[in-house]
Amino acid sequence: MTLEIVLLVFGFFLLIKGADFLVEGASSLALTFNISQIVIGLTIVAFGTSAPELIVNVFASIKGSSELTIGNVVGSNIVNILVILGISAIIAPLHTQKNTVWREIPFSLLAVIAILIIVNDSFFNAGNDMVSIGDGALLLLFFIIFLSYVYAISKNDSILTEDIKTLPVKKSIIFVLIGISGLFIGGKLIVDSAIEIARIFSISEAIIGFTIVAIGTSLPELATSVIAAKKGNSDIAIGNVVGSNIFNIFLILGVSALINPIEFNANLNIDLIVLLIVTLILFFTMFTGKKRVLERWEGIILVIGYVLYLIRFIVLPS
Repeated sequence: MTLEIVLLVFGFFLLIKGADFLVEGASSLALTFNISQIVIGLTIVAFGTSAPELIVNVFASIKGSSELTIGNVVGSNIVNILVILGISAIIAPLHTQKNTVWREIPFSLLAVIAILIIVNDSFFNAGNDMVSIGDGALLLLFFIIFLSYVYAISKNDSILTEDIKTLPVKKSIIFVLIGISGLFIGGKLIVDSAIEIARIFSISEAIIGFTIVAIGTSLPELATSVIAAKKGNSDIAIGNVVGSNIFNIFLILGVSALINPIEFNANLNIDLIVLLIVTLILFFTMFTGKKRVLERWEGIILVIGYVLYLIRFIVLPS
């Protein structure tokens, strides 16, 4: 048992550091070869914070662990809104521009509604409740549309990449290789350890996915949003979370389903409904408030909401 916990923690360390190395090396290479900053911002940097979820889900899909696959994505999205935005707002009230609201939050809401419909096929027809290969392809199509949309409307915007260092090409390549290795080894350790811990405690892999794994893979988003909040960059703090949530559903679930169709336990609809509710709360908070601000007291409520959500696993275990 102790060994599994140590391997899980070490896996998270390798996963997160691997993502850091990959982003730094790949971003430097991109700048060296004169790839535009907006492309770097929308692809490499955005992918970096979602890489932990992606790698964990790839390994979970290969092992056929559907509950861990769903739990990691939905759980991470809930953590992103309730915990990461909550803590960020407590540090400093989060003001957002109208563009952020209109561009990404509706896509985030669409993503949740789409996955709710997809995993409940039997409600609409005689099909099984699962994310099929076809569904995965559809999610990836939505992801491509989202990237194209954001790219088209962001051409005149400045995406912050001034912190990216231009490294020697050889060093950049080494960073990329170290990053990929860290992601690969860390992801495998996390999935193997999580499955073993679930077996030892005789609990579902979904619970591990919705809690421990979801929190661990969301650490890059937490670091990015907290630092942005401290610097007063509210749009980055909010955009990081919303963008990550879109990546998680459209890209990560899409790729996972292409690797191995994901069976869905109807009991997990509770968690999807929770995600829908918190996404709607974020949506209407940003739209209805004249100041378009997430206040400190609202941040506290979000964090308390996550504590209450965790109690759900005691009262209504999956």
